[in-house]
Parts: sequence; C-alpha cells; structure tokens
Amino acid sequence: MIKCSNIAGRMKLCIILIGVLFLYVIVVFYSVQIRRHDELLKKAKEKYVTVKKTAGKRGEIYDKNGFLLVGNMPCFDVCADPSIAGDQETCKKLAEYLAPILELDAEEIQKKLLWKTISYKNRDGKMVTVPRKYIVLKSKFDYESGRKLRDALAKQKCKAIFFRESIKRFYPKKQLLANVLGFTNSDRDKLIAVVGVEKFFNKQMKSDEGELVYERTRKGAPIAYGDSIEEKEVKDGLNIYLTIEEPIQSIMEEELDKLYNSPYKPESCYAVMADPRTGNILAIAQRPTFDPNDRSSVKPSAWRNRIAEDVFEPGSTMKPVAISGAIDRGVVTPKTSFFLEKGRWFYAGKILRDTHDYGNLSVEGIIKKSSNIGTAKIAMAMGESALEETLRDFGFGSRTGIPLENESRGIFHKKEKWSKLSISRIPIGQGISVTALQMVRAYCMLANGGYPVTLNLVDRIENPATGKVERTEIRRGRSIFRNPQTGLIVTDMMKQVAERGGTGTVAAIPGYHIAVKTGTPQKPMKGGYDRIHYVPNFAGFIPADNPRFVLIVVADSPDRKVGYYGGTVAGPVFKAIAERTLKYMSVPCDFDPEKKP
Repeated sequence: MIKCSNIAGRMKLCIILIGVLFLYVIVVFYSVQIRRHDELLKKAKEKYVTVKKTAGKRGEIYDKNGFLLVGNMPCFDVCADPSIAGDQETCKKLAEYLAPILELDAEEIQKKLLWKTISYKNRDGKMVTVPRKYIVLKSKFDYESGRKLRDALAKQKCKAIFFRESIKRFYPKKQLLANVLGFTNSDRDKLIAVVGVEKFFNKQMKSDEGELVYERTRKGAPIAYGDSIEEKEVKDGLNIYLTIEEPIQSIMEEELDKLYNSPYKPESCYAVMADPRTGNILAIAQRPTFDPNDRSSVKPSAWRNRIAEDVFEPGSTMKPVAISGAIDRGVVTPKTSFFLEKGRWFYAGKILRDTHDYGNLSVEGIIKKSSNIGTAKIAMAMGESALEETLRDFGFGSRTGIPLENESRGIFHKKEKWSKLSISRIPIGQGISVTALQMVRAYCMLANGGYPVTLNLVDRIENPATGKVERTEIRRGRSIFRNPQTGLIVTDMMKQVAERGGTGTVAAIPGYHIAVKTGTPQKPMKGGYDRIHYVPNFAGFIPADNPRFVLIVVADSPDRKVGYYGGTVAGPVFKAIAERTLKYMSVPCDFDPEKKP
C-alpha cells in the first residue's frame, strides 16, 4: 500500500513537471512566434536577405534635332582587395602586369596593394585595425579593355583584383559646345555636376537609386528560387534637348578656330547666334576651350564660360540701340542733321574725337560713319532720363535669363550716379559694360520690332520612361517702341553700314541686305583707357528685312600691331559664319547678286 502510494506520488510529480515544462515551452513559443516575431524575423533576414542598390541612367543632352551631345558609356572601376593580394614580391609582379594596361605607375599600384590594413577609431574612441578589403586602382576604365583584363586575370586565378560595372559621361563631339555643356566629375559611385548645362539641370538629369531586396546564399549569391522584391523603383534622369543646331554650331566653332589661331592672336574670342523672334540660341562658342573627355591638363580658364561671365565696353555697337530711343520719341529723324565739330569736340572738360573730320551729317550718316560726336549730340537732345530708360528697356543692367550659372548683369549705373560726361559717353558704348549675351538680346529686339525676348538654351525636356515632353514656353511681351515704325527705320539705317562708304562693308554678303554695326572699344583702366588692348566686336541681323538670326562676334585683346578694328578683326568672321549659316538654312536671296540692288 505504501509502495503504491509512493509510485503514485512520483507519477503526479512527473506529470506536474512535464506540464510545467510543456507550459514553459508554450510560453516560449508564444513569445518567439507572436510577441517577438517581427524582431526575430528582422534579425533572421539580416542573415539571408540582402539589399542591392540599383542606379538609374543620368539624363542625356541632345541638340534641337536629336543629335547626341552628352551621353552615358558603360565602363569598369578596377578595384583590389589588398588583404589577399599576397606578399611584396607577388604585389610587385601584379603591379608590373597591370601598370601598362591601366596606364598607371607600377610603384603606385604596388603601394596600394601593400596597404593591407586600415585603422580607425570606434565609438569608444579606441583604435581598431581591420583588413583593407577594397581600394580603387582605376576608375572609369574602358569597358572592352576591362572585359579583356577581367578574363585574363580569371585565367590566372587572381582573386585580388575585381571589377565593378559603372557608367561614365561621354562627350561624342569632343570640344563642340564644351563650355556650355560643362562636365561632371566622379566621386566614388556618384557623378558630381561641375559647370554648364550639366550643373544647371543637374536636378532634372540626375537619376534616382532603386533598391532590390533578395534572398542570398552564405557567399552572397542570389538564391534562384528565393523571393526578390523591388522595394524602390529606379528612375532614369530626364533628357535635355537644347535649342542649339549642331551644323550651325560646327560652322561657328570652325570659324572661331580660324580667328583664334590667326595672326591677330586674341586672348579669347566668342560668338553667339540667336533667333530674334523666339530668343532661342542657335549656336554659342568661345575660344580657348577644352575636350570634356580629357581634362587632365585643362586649366580652369579654359572651361570658364566667358560668354556669360565676362563683360566689356561695347563701343560703337551700342550706337543703334541708343539712337533708336531718340527716333522712337520723335527727337530726331534719319534726315536730322548735326554739326560734328570737324572731328574734335570739347565737352565737360574732355575731348571727344571722330576718326574723320566730319562737318555736318544726318542721323543715318552718323550711324553709317559711326560718328562718336554725332551719337553723343543725339543723346543730349534726348536727355539723360530718356537715354537711361531706353537702355534699361533693352535689358542692359539685367541678366538675360539664359540657363547658365554665374551670368553677369554687366555694369550700368543709375543716372543719379552719372557724371556730366556720361550723357556723351554711354551712347557710344563707354562707361557701360555688357556681356555678349546682353548685346545679342538687344539686337534681337532691334530686329523684331522692339519685342522683349528671353534667351533660351533649352527647347524641351523629355522623360524617357513615359515619353512626356515639356517644351520651353516662348513669351512675347509688348514692344518697347512707342512708334511701330522705329524698328524699320533703325534697320534701314543699319543696312547702310555694310554698303559703300560704311564701316562694315567687309561683312557684306552678296545677294542679302544685312543690318550690322562695328565696335572697336578700348579696355578701360584706372584713370582712363588702355591704348594697347581693344575688344573689337561686330553685331547684326540677317536678312535685314526678315531676320533669321542675330549674330555677334567678339575678340578680346588681339595683337594691336596686326589689327584691332571691329570691321577688320571680327567682321570677316561674322561674314563667314553668317554666309555659311544662310546656305545651311536655305534662306533665299533678297536680290540678284549679279545686279546692283
């Protein structure tokens, strides 16, 4: 009886213990499967799930007709794992093998391969040394060459060198439009826009990274039957279509090359062409320039955008703009005559000279002969307020709105800061500094009847994923001219500049009427003007009565001993660019060049 009682007690105790243990297991299972499910699943996924960053494609840049100007090219980053590169002798042999292929110094490669460890401070402030597993030997290496090198190293069973697929920016036209397009630099895996259109539209062209989550093996390879989820969709950047037309751009750059390498040897030269109706830039170039594909020896002065940043006193190319204000207000007519003081006029304590000893000249004669004294007297008849208002209406003292960074406003003081001399100097292009872009805008307004324009460089922006296109809006405000005939009157007077007896005959194009003006300003210096350095320029629009484009050519500091006049230095280049562009555009002649118009 006692024995049975003991056995029963023991059985009850075992049952209780088993029950408690079973209850404990249930509690643990509940905690693991229910309460801590999310926490433990996350930790587990860290062991067998990985996230891969997927990069999109940066937007590309095209000309108006779809010719590629900036694209993307696949390439390799050649990397190394120094921790498994071997001893000094092994690293030396590997470096000597890689050096001629990567076009690098063998000693530099060997030095990187022997950098076996890296030290850093942890959160506790203690120095920690770990094996160095990653270093870039050559970034943006040619794709085909990289593929051959990868295969060769695989045959040699070299595991210390590995390759990462990448993309580099490619400029297929090399120097063409380089200063406007700009360029990007690489910072590890990212493209950093530096200057030009690349930088201005970086936000639009920049791609968004995607995230691909997948199950992996212990070695990191994706499991074929595992789940794969695209957590974040990759988005390519937007494509930019410029208003530039590549054939015209090529013409302009070829002619600027001739000027830059001519006996005149200017420090720099640049040109801009625009459609006077829309403000669209058709071509824009400068020298010196550079090849964005190879910037190893390029100085910042070569890639700086002088057309938007540099200012100069325009000289006589300002005269038609100033005189248009007097014509528009009825102060003068083309036949109004002025006495030109025999080429020497003393005013406000200074002498103003003309190149010739003129007596009396009409307003149209003043423009044709480019008289300083005559222009100054017209401005005085108009008055300071009217002169300032005219030049402000033409946009001087304000940016053109072209999408390029660091565009200058020029220098145009309010009349309250003018000296007594200013009224006689500003209308002849002295005491006011402008950019080439501002002069192009002003001549667009002369050509289109006084309608303000915003200079456009972008025709449209395209989303390559959806095909959606956003076009640049062309705005056309009210004409600044009170008299609708003012533009026609000024155009007729400017046409005479390229005719016999004018200062711009060198730019005359057979079969076409052209409206032009020359400028030969000296560079200002403290206390006066530099007698050695000039900025000859030539501006106008063609055909004069139905203009297809406005063009300005500027040469900075040509060799004075060879030539420095606007008509001499910039005029022939203006003619060459204009004549070739007219043929490209198939613009019909105004008259038979074999007959006198």
